[in-house]
Amino acid sequence: MNRPEDGEQGERWRAARRKALAYQGATEAVFAILIATGLGYWADLHCATAPRYLLIGVAIGFASFVLRLLRLGRQLNEVSEHRDDRSEEAP
Repeated sequence: MNRPEDGEQGERWRAARRKALAYQGATEAVFAILIATGLGYWADLHCATAPRYLLIGVAIGFASFVLRLLRLGRQLNEVSEHRDDRSEEAP
């Protein structure tokens, strides 16, 4: 993929990249909770163990939510560091 590196166009590309990463990460994090909770609810219905698996599903979903947000933070930091590295090289 051809991406601009310098000037205003490069800054706009990096800003768009940060926004896209944030949107993608937030969407994945929310769906992680919903899917894990849904699977826990489904398991409770079929095993008659309410609310054991539902609570386990919520815990797993929340843990994956937190891990995804941490990963998102690292990705956004890398995009920002790339910008800072480029600005330090410029005269």
